[in-house]
Amino acid sequence: MRSMSRVSAGRAEEWQDSEQRELEVDGQSVVVVRYEGEFYALRNQCTHKDVPLLGGEVSDGKITCAKHGGRFELATGRARALPAVKPVLIFKTAVEDGEVFVESL
Repeated sequence: MRSMSRVSAGRAEEWQDSEQRELEVDGQSVVVVRYEGEFYALRNQCTHKDVPLLGGEVSDGKITCAKHGGRFELATGRARALPAVKPVLIFKTAVEDGEVFVESL
């Protein structure tokens, strides 16, 4: 049975829209994104090549891998543009008492 870490990503009011931050959850690098007031968390690794998603453009509810242009839905992790075809792992986010938390699904 794997451990289920719950990690704080800071206070919600400290985040700008489309801001990205990197966290470690259960030993994995995770990119957390605030988009249109909601928080999303995805494994910080493009499924096409082992390239971080952190810093990629965020628009239309998706994050784009800056290296090769693969796009992933923030809410589901589904690949939406070639060369990426496999989904990226997503993590659960929750805002409690103004603090953002991220944990494995």
